[in-house]
This record gives sequence, C-alpha cells and structure tokens, in this order.
Amino acid sequence: MEIIKAPISEEMKKAYLDYAMSVIVSRALPDVHDGLKPVQRRIIYAMEEQGMSHSSKYSKCAAVVGEVLKKYHPHGDLSVYDALVRMGQTFSVRYQLVDPQGNFGSVDGDPPAAMRYTECKLTKISQELLADIDKNTVDFIPNYSGEETEPKKLPSIIPNVLLNGGLGIAVGMATSIPTHNLSEVMDALVFMIDKTDSSVLENTPMSLITPISPISTSQAYNNFQSTATTDDLIKCIKGPDFPTGGVIYDQNEILQYFATGKGRVMQRAIAVIEEGKAGKFVIAITEIPYMVNKATLIENIANLVRDKRLDGISDIRDESDRTGMRVAIELKKDARPQQILNNLFKHTEMQKAFNVNMVALVNDEPRLLTMKMILEEFVRHRQKVVFRRTVYLLAKAREREHILQGLKIALDHIDEVIKTIRESETPETAKTSLMKKFGLSEIQSVAILDMQLRRLAHLERQKIEAELNEILSKIADYNKLISSTKLGLEVIKKEFLEIKEKYGDPRKTKIIRSGVTEFSEEELVKEEQVIVTISEEGYIKRIPGDSFKKQIRGGKGVKGAELKKEDSIYDVRGCSTHDTVLFFTNKGKVYQKRVWEIPEASRQAKGTPAVNLLNIASDEDITEFLSIPKDSKAKYLFFTTEKGVVKKTSHEEFSNIRTSGIAAISLDADDTLGWVKLVDDKDKIILISAKGKSIKFDQFKQIRPMGRTAAGVRGIRLGTDDKVVGCEVVSDGNGHILVVTENGFGKKTPLADYPTQGRGGKGVKTAKITAKNGPITSVKLIPNNEMDILITSKGGQVIRLSADKIATQSRSTQGVILMRLDKGDKVSAVTLL
Repeated sequence: MEIIKAPISEEMKKAYLDYAMSVIVSRALPDVHDGLKPVQRRIIYAMEEQGMSHSSKYSKCAAVVGEVLKKYHPHGDLSVYDALVRMGQTFSVRYQLVDPQGNFGSVDGDPPAAMRYTECKLTKISQELLADIDKNTVDFIPNYSGEETEPKKLPSIIPNVLLNGGLGIAVGMATSIPTHNLSEVMDALVFMIDKTDSSVLENTPMSLITPISPISTSQAYNNFQSTATTDDLIKCIKGPDFPTGGVIYDQNEILQYFATGKGRVMQRAIAVIEEGKAGKFVIAITEIPYMVNKATLIENIANLVRDKRLDGISDIRDESDRTGMRVAIELKKDARPQQILNNLFKHTEMQKAFNVNMVALVNDEPRLLTMKMILEEFVRHRQKVVFRRTVYLLAKAREREHILQGLKIALDHIDEVIKTIRESETPETAKTSLMKKFGLSEIQSVAILDMQLRRLAHLERQKIEAELNEILSKIADYNKLISSTKLGLEVIKKEFLEIKEKYGDPRKTKIIRSGVTEFSEEELVKEEQVIVTISEEGYIKRIPGDSFKKQIRGGKGVKGAELKKEDSIYDVRGCSTHDTVLFFTNKGKVYQKRVWEIPEASRQAKGTPAVNLLNIASDEDITEFLSIPKDSKAKYLFFTTEKGVVKKTSHEEFSNIRTSGIAAISLDADDTLGWVKLVDDKDKIILISAKGKSIKFDQFKQIRPMGRTAAGVRGIRLGTDDKVVGCEVVSDGNGHILVVTENGFGKKTPLADYPTQGRGGKGVKTAKITAKNGPITSVKLIPNNEMDILITSKGGQVIRLSADKIATQSRSTQGVILMRLDKGDKVSAVTLL
C-alpha cells in the first residue's frame, strides 16, 4: 500500500470544504427551481413512485420513511420524518405538499405522533412539482448505492421556493425565505414574461438543438431576461403571505428584500379589543406571527403579569378550537386596553421580525437572490422543462408517424403485402421481404406483421389516415415551438395562468404600508364623503355617505343601527375620508384619528368600541368629535360646555397629539364638554339651550385666546335645570338656524332674526317649548337650502330630508313634525350632508 505524504493543513482545508459543500448542496439549502431540499425532494419522489397520489388512499408515514431511507437518503429516519411532517403542517407551509392524517403536531409546539401511527399522501398541488417528470424533462442521477436513480431536481410548474419559502442553516451561510401568495407570484411571472423584449424573442430559437438529437439541458435556451423592475413586481406581489396570517408593517422593508434579497419584515398578531362581562374588556388574539409558538407566547404573557411588568390583566385563556385560534386576555375594570395591547406588542412575540435572507442553489451553487432573479431563474427552468418535454413528445410523435407511414404503405398495397407474407416460410423471412420489396424499415415491417385483420376494414383505414394527419400536425407544432422562444414563453404563460386559476386563493397576511414608503396610506385611500356616528356607549362606525335615501318630511325613516337596549346615537357627522378627527372626552382630553382609520360598517351595524381605536380609560367617555378637513385654515378651536362655559384655543396647540391623548380643557366636576368648533376672527357664535333660549355674540371681540388647560369664561347665563344643546359658528349674511326638538319637531329660522348681544347674558327666545314638541335636542346652521338633513333617534331610526322641505318660521314658534317617532323614542342627533 502506497503512503502519500501531504501537509495536514491542506488536507484539513480540503476535507472541511468538501464537508461544507456537502451540507450546503445536499442538506440545508433549497434549489431555486423546485424550492426543495434533497430530503424533501426524495420524500415527494418516493411517494409518487409508491403511488401515493392525492386521489389514492392514505398510507403509513413509516412506509414512506422506510422507502426514502432504503433508496435515496442514507441518513437518520428522524430527519426524514421531520421533513415529511413539516410539509404537512398548515402553520409551517403556505401550501401543503403532504396531506396528513393523524397527529402532525400543533402551533403550540406539540410534537407529532410516531410515524407508525400517522398516515399521509401527496396533495393535489404537490403533484404539480412532478408534472411531466416521465417525459425526460429533468436529469436523473445515481442514488447513493448506484442501484437506483433519482431526479436531480423536479420539473415543478409552481415556484415553490417563493410559495413555501425555506429555512436552513448550512456551513458559513443560512437561508430564510418567506412564504408568498400563489396568485400574486403567478401574476408576477406572467408580468415578467409580458415585459420581455418582443423584438429579441421574434427570431430567437428556443434551442439550437436539432429535434432528433440527444437532449442536453445545457443546450436549452437560458438567456431569459425581463425588463420588469422591483417597483413593478411589488405591484403584483404585495409581500410575504404567511400561513398563520397576521399583519406586516412597512412597505420599505418589503422593497428592500425584493431588491437585495435581504431585509427585515415586521409582523404583528391580529388582536382586537372586545367588550366583555361586567364592563370589562377582553383582548382577543386570533392570528399570531409566523413561527411563533402559541403556548410559549401565553406563558410569556403570564410571566410578565406575574413579574409586575404588565399591569391591568386579570386572566388569560386559550379558547382555540377547530374553528380557529383565539387567545382571550381579560383586563381589569380600570385598565387602558389600547395601552396594554401596545405593551404586549412591545414585550412579547405578538410583534416579531422575520429576517429575510434569500439564499438558494442555482445550478448547485449557493447564491443570494433578489425577487427578480428568483422569478427569472424559474422562468428559465420552465423553458428548459418545456423544451425537453417538447423534444420528447416530438420524438414519440415521429416514432408513431414512422409506423403509421408504414401501415399506410401496407394498406395501399394490401394484396401484394398479403401475397408476400403468404409466400414467406417464417416471420423473419416475411419481415425481410417486406423491407426489400416496399422500402420499409424493420420497425415498420414488424408493425405490419403485427397488424390485425380488422384494420383492413374501410373505416379502420380512415382512422389510420386521420391519425397520421393529426400526428403530422403535432410534429409541425412541436417544431415551431422548439424553433421559437416567443412561442415557448406563451405556453409557459398559459400554464402559469392555469395554475393560478386552479390553486389561487386570497391573502392570509394583511399588509399595512406604514413608515416612509413610496405610497402614503392616505394616497391609497379613496377620498369620498362618509358619515361617522358615535353612540352614548362609545360605539363608532363609518358608513358611505349615500347609505340613507331622501324621504319626505314627517316620515319614520329607516333603521340606522342595531344598538343595545340602553344605548342611543349621540352624534352624527358628515366628513371626508381624508379628514382628521379629534375626539374629546368627559375628562377634558383630546385624541386624534384619521377618518379612514375608523372601521367601515353597514348601516345597521353597532360599530366598533372606542377603546378599539383610542387609548382611553374604561371610565372615560367621548362627548364630542370634530372632523377637520386637510385643507382647513381655521385659526382657533372654540369650546362650549353644557353649563354655558366657552373658550377658544389656537389650532396649532393641537397639531401634535400623542396616542395617549393630551389635555384640551379644564372642566368643573358637574360640567361636560359638548361642542368644539373651528373658528376664525370674523366668525360669531350662537348658543342655544334646551328650554329655547339663544344668544349670539362676537367671539373675536369678547373672548381672548386661552391655553389648552384653561377653563374658559361664561358664554350664556342659563335658567334652572337648563343646559346648552347647540353651538354654531355663524357669519353675518344669509342662512338659517335649524332647531329640532326631542319629539321630532323642527323649523328653520332666518339668521337675521338673531340679534348680536354681549357674552354672558340670558339671550332671546329661539323656540316655543311645549309638552307636545319637547325640549330642544339639536341645533344646526343651514347655509343654503341645497343641503340634506340627517335626523337620528335614540332607538336607531334615521331619516334624511332635504333642507328646502323644512318650514321657515319665526323664533317664537314650536315648529312642524320632521320625524314621526315610535312611542318612547326621542331624537338624539342631527347632521348636515
């Protein structure tokens, strides 16, 4: 035995590099073309070989593992079973490749049952990975023992590397590819093909290979390039689509990993604040970030509560069942739900980053790939598969054509053929004679000798001729396809669209484009007129502006909301989706939201609890909300309380409102903030009380600007048991004051009928109050008769009237019936549209 001397450092280096490349290529990294690691590919191929298709019965997982170990994968059985299980878990892969039966583990981290108990078969979509594998579309290589062969990669018609992503740690590198939505990825692939230079494709052959030459992958056309940009692709693929759903924030991060192959995607759980029993609130978690263990998440929350790092939580319950996930976090009565939810996002895995590192094998070499590179590589892969499939089908068609041509010759000379066969002593002699006499090949001669007598019938002859013509047409089509890259891409595009139609589904993960992005959230929201309502119990909703049709005066209206028995509509406002809304509470604080951030609901829906939108305390109620147009140039906010106290504060002091709110006014213990209006120097104010008193004064001359925390001054002197029910901003000129009473009566009075007085007086009469019409509940300034009036009752009835249909009367009258109410019902709010 010869001993070869070598430096140990060189041998160690070589051995380590061999080991590293073995791990990289043969274990840890997926192939960019079929998106599979070797063990996954071997499992799917072995199941196909065993006939475990989606339409077959389930088979034991132990049988699959045994077959894979026996023929293809010389490693431990646990590695094979773990890979098999993962491909069947709905919370691990976006599109299951294995259809499981039995315990395959859970999102709580529970392990799967032993392989002898579980069963499986291939899913329908996984067989798209194997489509046309029997048509010489991919190379086969010897297995570890040399006794069998296995595919080097699968011919996959689905871009599995993006659909199901991949996680793996190799030597010196790792991969972390997120899952994506099939419909979106297919749209991107089609878009890539459409954005290919047509002038280049016109005269570019799919391959220089001749149709009957041996097939070689390297000879296939491999120069596909699209002019599509990253900005184009993100319009098709919105971002990751994780199997566990959740929410993704910041389109900039998505753009980064699309463009570079590396990035950081922030995920959040789906959690809503619900109203529970005894006035308590519950945070319900229905979706969690990808790769988060639900049981561990619940344990971490419990530990935070135990360690006093999280206050306001009284109980945590896992209410998940077969219908879906639900973790209920019950809050204490005095807790701030939104604040607690924010802390949960901050301190637990309810908010988690997915670090993207799109490394995959391209022709057995590990590469960091951008989104465009992955899509281009997949199209090139499909070009090779379609080319090799076409050459295979062409060869088969030519073989059949060759036989049919021989049969046709035999039928054209049937008497001579029969005579020749009869005169021959043996079949071998007959074959030789036919070849010599009619110029046939050996294959044709054998086919003639094997021909049944029934094929001599006239109809059978026609069938042969028809089949021959059909085969010749197919051969011509195959030759055209091989000679044109453009035609090849059209076939590929058609297949992509068929896959989308067959397996496409809606997104599971919602994307919120927050942060500095190419598109602001406001630009993505259509600007339109809507109606915002708020109830006494703090339920808020946004509905389309045309939800209520006009009716005649004195009607009953339509149902506006299904409210709780003790609840009623407090206020209704018409505004634009791009407006800013300021919410003022009984504690004298103010919170801010955009109109499009208020959840849209149907006309009959109850709405969303205010605590779902705002970080307010459980004993804090919204008493007023003000919509501010984005182009508003108003200088001040004018405040009015039910006790007749008024003040104005510079608009600029409310330009930066924290999520936790800021102070807006100091209130007496028995007073409530009722109205906040935008005013300028030229504007005057009208205050109207429930008992029919009104006062109009010049706020510019009589009230100086005050700070946010100031208490204000007296605006009107009220009588016993009286309170302010309306505040309107007016200017000298035309217009009417609409007064609506509790029992549905109302009237318009010309603005000129209201004299300007000094602030702090008792004012003048604005309506005659009787038991019939009831006290005044709402007051509105009507600048012109082209406007519509929306009247809402405490019982949820709503009527929409045209302003010109309402009677004009003097200040001292009681008005006419505007809305007929059910017994016990009262008018609660009026708005202008």
